[in-house]
Amino acid sequence: MKRCGLIISLKKRLHLPFELYTSSLNLTFSPKLTHTSAITTQDPQIGHSISIPNSISYSKLLSECCKTKSLSPGLQIHAHLTKIGFCNDPKIQNHLINLFSKCGLFGYACKLIDEIPEPDLVAWSALISGYAQNGHAEEAISAFLEMHLLGIKCNEFTFPSVLKACSIKKDLIRGRQIHGIVVVSGFESDVFVANTLVVMYAKCSELLESRKLFDQIPERNVVSWNTLFSCYTQSDFFGEALALFQDMVFTGIRPDEFSLSTILNACTGLVEIGQGKKIHGYLMKLGYDSDPFSSNALVDMYAKLGDLRDAITVFEHIPLPDIVSWNAVIAGCVLHEYHDRALELLGQMKRSGIYPNMFTLSSALKACSALGLQKLGRQIHSSLIQMDVAMDPFVVVGLIDLYCKCGLMNEARIVYALMPSKDLIGLNAMIAGHSQNGDDFESLSLFSKMYKEGMGFNETTLLAVLNSAASSQAIKVSEQVHALSVKSGFQSDIYVVNSLIDAYGKSNCVEDATRIFEECPTEDLASFTSMITTFAQSGHGEEALKLYLKMQDLDLKPDSFVCSSLLNACANLSAYEQGKQIHVHILKFGFMSDIFTGNSLVNMYAKCGSIADASCAFSKVPERVLVSWSAMIGGLAQHGHGKEALRLFNEMLKDGLSPNHVTLVSVLSACNHAGLVTEAKKYFEQMIELFGIEPTQEHYACMIDLLGRSGKLDEAMDLVKKMPFKANGSVWGALLGAARIHKNIELGQHAAEMLFALEPEKSGTHVLLANIYASAGLWENVSKVRRLMKDSKMKKEPGMSWIEIKDKVYTFVVEDRSHCRSEEIYMKLEELSDLMDKAGYVPMLEIDLHNVERSKKELLLTYHSEKLAVAFGLIATPPGAPIRVKKNLRVCIDCHTWFKFICKIVSREIIVRDINRFHHFKDGSCSCGDYW
Repeated sequence: MKRCGLIISLKKRLHLPFELYTSSLNLTFSPKLTHTSAITTQDPQIGHSISIPNSISYSKLLSECCKTKSLSPGLQIHAHLTKIGFCNDPKIQNHLINLFSKCGLFGYACKLIDEIPEPDLVAWSALISGYAQNGHAEEAISAFLEMHLLGIKCNEFTFPSVLKACSIKKDLIRGRQIHGIVVVSGFESDVFVANTLVVMYAKCSELLESRKLFDQIPERNVVSWNTLFSCYTQSDFFGEALALFQDMVFTGIRPDEFSLSTILNACTGLVEIGQGKKIHGYLMKLGYDSDPFSSNALVDMYAKLGDLRDAITVFEHIPLPDIVSWNAVIAGCVLHEYHDRALELLGQMKRSGIYPNMFTLSSALKACSALGLQKLGRQIHSSLIQMDVAMDPFVVVGLIDLYCKCGLMNEARIVYALMPSKDLIGLNAMIAGHSQNGDDFESLSLFSKMYKEGMGFNETTLLAVLNSAASSQAIKVSEQVHALSVKSGFQSDIYVVNSLIDAYGKSNCVEDATRIFEECPTEDLASFTSMITTFAQSGHGEEALKLYLKMQDLDLKPDSFVCSSLLNACANLSAYEQGKQIHVHILKFGFMSDIFTGNSLVNMYAKCGSIADASCAFSKVPERVLVSWSAMIGGLAQHGHGKEALRLFNEMLKDGLSPNHVTLVSVLSACNHAGLVTEAKKYFEQMIELFGIEPTQEHYACMIDLLGRSGKLDEAMDLVKKMPFKANGSVWGALLGAARIHKNIELGQHAAEMLFALEPEKSGTHVLLANIYASAGLWENVSKVRRLMKDSKMKKEPGMSWIEIKDKVYTFVVEDRSHCRSEEIYMKLEELSDLMDKAGYVPMLEIDLHNVERSKKELLLTYHSEKLAVAFGLIATPPGAPIRVKKNLRVCIDCHTWFKFICKIVSREIIVRDINRFHHFKDGSCSCGDYW
């Protein structure tokens, strides 16, 4: 009967027949290996007598080949032994079986066993050990069972090999059976067998059983201890591993280099750099600092726990760093975003003669992704293809990430499509890639498709999908993902919660965002940031500031994102004093070097009416990017400093920055507010030629508004006709405003008709048209417009004004008497009215469209919301302090004239921000030059 029948398939692994090795023996035997009694024989090929060692010497030679896994000499010896008839010697047969098993030639090994009439324990043990060492667990177990059925008893060398095979397969059932045989055979107290049993149970996730066996070992050696805390570390029980190590040291067992490298890995898992440094000291004390395994574990620990400098220091002291050393330090650099340094180390590694493997190149891919290095990334991709690992799931994800971050979505799609089996990590990389590149529809479509195909999802998937839903304001998708997160249990995940707040907030569903925030189990910085940003972006600035106060009560330190959002809230509220307080916090927490915070400061001060503070903040922005310049240019434009805005724009061009469409809107607005028609025409006409930017509706609206305000109505109308697309509401609104200024009834009617069709819900069109009719004395037409508004149940947007006093923002509407100091406000207005009459002020009654008596019209004009706000400012702020007011509509001509008189009478600067621009009233004049 043939033995090794259960492993017959492995006999096909014979690489060459024995005969090929019989004709070319060329061996030189060391005298030390030659037995004293040698055999003299005549070799016909050599032609003279040579001394040939006996079987004992051949056994020693084969033993040396086994130790070094020297297969080629071993095969030559086997061929020679076959020729001279020594192959039937049991010791030689066992050595040959051992050699072939260790070298993975199991077909040869099995053939030899089959040829032995009664193979002994040594032969079977050699075969089983070879299988286990080469990862052929099933074959090792099968060989053991066949041996057991033959009645051959095992020893302390066979059991560890077959138990190792059970560990590889995680075959707990077979492991328990073999454990039973161990007990019956009386080897349970053998330390080597016991150590292997400990490993087997641990690898099969039976750590309690593993620990129980460990405790029963009568005389534990260092290997016993190493075995268990290595199992603990591999199973992520890092605390237990560290405690066990301390027990080992306490019992007087001296740790070896394997003990220390394993415990360093446990410290890494525990994120305990303090303990890691103690182990480092212990390692040096014991003289293991030159051990490569310990050195690599140290590099890995320091790199992963944030001390990259020490990681590099340890690495530089390794005499001959191996691939593991290089991988650890390169991965550490990538982890801490020292991507240039990582690529430099990769170059050094190649020059040192060590070729990178898959893990090295995966780290290099991450560095290329972060730096946007397309060319180098493609080269690494090519190397991975040559190494035949380009389709490894881990590598595929790195390639997808690289191409997505470099904006090469076609390449990313190709890599994903070639992925042998689509997994969730690859899907997440593609969804996130589409989202990062603004392909929100593709991102959402891919998720929908893969979800229907049963791919599943995790937290990362939901975050990427919600990011796309937020960017595209796809509220239905956000609601569906919200329902999915509740159903799958992710609603308690803080990252998903914050993304839901962001998605609802960007879709202007503030109530839903608020509800999720209030239901959030953990109030952390990220959730406050999401909610504050939502309030700021949706025009609920006061709520954003209130939430920041609550955040401070919880002792949560803000980050630069929170501060930027708060500054935007202050900007929208024109809350100058509160904006200054946020500025103080930014200084306190050291965020002045943050570019986004610096840009937000410029924007806040500009929108709060202090262009001087904005200019100061702009000068302190560490690295001025396009947003920085655009914010400052836009601020100057809004404040009427057109020439200064153009000077700054030219300075930006000299710095080598090219404008985008937003910058050019600010430039044209600057020309508009300053009445710089010639300059505006030059920039508008050269947009494509100089900057490669096609004019949009916004650019056309700016030009048409400028031409209309300057009285060039025909030229403005010609420009509308030449537009490459159909004019939108902003363009016709600009023409309607120009018609009002110049009392052009025909143009006003035409523009209003277009606006009625485009924006029928907006009452402002009716109001402006009525103003045009009123200025021309066409009161019948005014009545028709008012009837039309009444019949369509359209309400005029109420004029509202805001003023900030002592960290609180107060709101006023026309004839408002809800304020607690209302009586004082109205008394102040009466006082001012008398002073105004003496100064020569005459109310402009023609702008009031109410069909009432003259006295009533005068009162209505007197009680406009911005006048009430200014009056309150005069009684609530110290003498001489500037008064800052924000209004939601354009300041009317009468209020504009009134402010010019008031600022001179009370010797105060009054800064009014209306829907179009800033008006700085000082010494009887306005910064707009009456051109608004």
